[in-house]
Amino acid sequence: MRTFRFFLLSCFFLTAIHTSAQTQNISLEDIWNGTFRTQRMDALHSMKNGQQYSVLDYDRVSKSTTIDVYDYKTLSKVKTLVNSSDIEAIPYFTDYTFSADESKIILATDVESIFRRSTLGHFYVYNTSDASVTLIAEDKIQEPTFSPDATKVAYGLNNNLYVKDLVSGETKQITFDGKKNEIINGITDWVYEEEFGFVRAFEWNASSDRLAFIKFDETNVPEFSMDVYGSALYPKQQVFKYPKAGEKNAIVSLHTYNLKADTTNEVKLDKAYNDFYIPRIKWTNDPDVLSAQYMNRHQNELDLWMINAKKESAKIAIAEKDNAYVDVTDNLTFLTDDSFIWTSEKDGHNHIYHYDKKGKLINQITKGNWEVTNYYGYDDKNDVIYYQSVENGSINRDVYKIDLNGNNKTRLTKNTGTNNASFSADFTYFINTFSNTSTPPEYTLNEAVSGNLVKRIKDNSALSKKLLNYKISEKEFSTINVNGNDLNMWMIKPLDFDATKQYPLFMYQYSGPGSQQVANRWNGANDYWYQHLAQKGYIVVCIDGRGTGFKGAAFKKVTQNELGKFELEDQIDAAKKLGDRAYVDASRIGIWGWSFGGFMSSNALFKGNDVFKMAIAVAPVTSWRFYDSIYTERYMTTPQENASGYDDNSPINHVDKLKGDFLLIHGSGDDNVHVQNTMRMVEALIQADKQFEWMIYPDKNHGIYGGNTRLHLYKKMTNFIDAKLGDKL
Repeated sequence: MRTFRFFLLSCFFLTAIHTSAQTQNISLEDIWNGTFRTQRMDALHSMKNGQQYSVLDYDRVSKSTTIDVYDYKTLSKVKTLVNSSDIEAIPYFTDYTFSADESKIILATDVESIFRRSTLGHFYVYNTSDASVTLIAEDKIQEPTFSPDATKVAYGLNNNLYVKDLVSGETKQITFDGKKNEIINGITDWVYEEEFGFVRAFEWNASSDRLAFIKFDETNVPEFSMDVYGSALYPKQQVFKYPKAGEKNAIVSLHTYNLKADTTNEVKLDKAYNDFYIPRIKWTNDPDVLSAQYMNRHQNELDLWMINAKKESAKIAIAEKDNAYVDVTDNLTFLTDDSFIWTSEKDGHNHIYHYDKKGKLINQITKGNWEVTNYYGYDDKNDVIYYQSVENGSINRDVYKIDLNGNNKTRLTKNTGTNNASFSADFTYFINTFSNTSTPPEYTLNEAVSGNLVKRIKDNSALSKKLLNYKISEKEFSTINVNGNDLNMWMIKPLDFDATKQYPLFMYQYSGPGSQQVANRWNGANDYWYQHLAQKGYIVVCIDGRGTGFKGAAFKKVTQNELGKFELEDQIDAAKKLGDRAYVDASRIGIWGWSFGGFMSSNALFKGNDVFKMAIAVAPVTSWRFYDSIYTERYMTTPQENASGYDDNSPINHVDKLKGDFLLIHGSGDDNVHVQNTMRMVEALIQADKQFEWMIYPDKNHGIYGGNTRLHLYKKMTNFIDAKLGDKL
């Protein structure tokens, strides 16, 4: 009944948008000054009792931070666990981590970013029993991590690993060869951090007496340097190791340290690997057995090893192979008997599997022509798996449960759109975040067993009400048949759209492998920008072509070895088909994208010069030879093996085809897609005698933000669109 009531309210909201006095235009200032900011729930930690959760709160008056504990069922505050105003050494902290038994908490202070995920900071251990505080190290350190028994903390400092004994107070250095830009122990190098998505490359075993860690020898990895202009008289230079496609990677090795014996052993395997990766390590419940994933450089073979650190023996549990590549995930889960959960695309779609501890398949838990998009965990009391999938359509997300044996699958979420769950530690409850294109994020507490609503936590009704005053067009979902495939598409038309008139068309895409931009979820900042453009008289369209995700492995991996070829064909042919529609002015079609999307928009303007009048490329890859090894070679192998795949599809080699209007934008401090890409493109355009416009944002990284930067960027892009496509508006 409540679901039906919610559906009526949603319908009312949609109707209200289109029938109320929508008089106010969305300005660029509105978008970037927080006018449309959504209320969100702070990241929470589910307490081990499963009935409570903790959140980090900040008091703007006292300028102090607290860790507050709340009851799931009542949502009422139970207690304040930590208050920085009570701790003389810590005026405030910005993050916290519990020990496994929740007797101690690591508090983060003075945190500074290194790259996308890595940070340095001062960290303290707070003891909940006596409120005592212990500084872990005088220096700024990385990734402090409790041992399972909460008696020790391991951390990285200056490329070495240390262990602090919280009982004796003594700190022991356990590696000694760490050196900047040469040897890193237990912390990932730049390319692992960026492409394998993790920083901490060390793990405690279950009995807290062994550490496993990965060592990176990046001595022979080529260096990249960036000027940092800052505000001083002389700029600084940032130098770091960055393996581009086909160049030397760091040499990795796996080691285990025995705390009792004070000895370190390198893991030796009876399989010869040449130029390989170790993208994941994880101890099993057996304190002697470590799992490690080894992957060849092409990333089309992945071996899951079970390594006995005590016996110094190892066996392969799973050997995955793929004609294209094998995805690395964090879904490996060990059950009490050390059988394990694993996800794989081996049947053509991403699904969940159960193996015994030796790697023998027990059963495939989920099946079907749809993708599992998130694995939430395993409830060992009830033998139930919780996951998210696109079974209800590739642009939607729902939360499901299923028995470990693959029976009794149940859809837990009720509303069509994007649902994402955060479960309590004992899987009694989950907090669901729901949104779709007409409903801003709503947070509800639900029973895990049934999905039934327990309580509404937070919504964005105030934002919904505010938007009634603005000219908001509906985001229309559909498919468009291009090159034999029904591609997902959304379209935003001017609110006063008249099918007898012709409108300029502006296309957005990202198009990267496994990505998705056509999704039934609430607005991001760019969606408001598209509404701003629609108010000016543009039709805005986004199409997910071949190579994007959540429609099966074959659809995603068809682009292998030809990154940008089929994706570009789909964007060009889709533009042609849209240009044939009576209400589209085929002489005024533009396209834009960021990063991979900038690579695509550049290619679209050059190779599709008879279709596109203009393009904007932000932080684009202009040659795959300039980008990093792990990402690029996953889809392209190496340039030594696949020179034509690299060069035929890189826009820097097609500048001679430019006929339309081109705007090129980059941040000079981009450590990911280096500004080298744009500089080399600029030089190529100059030598080809091609006129274009460009903009460099000093010291800005791949996200190009900070202060007034985003507003300036979007004003520049909007002005360019108006000048090149909007001449008849």
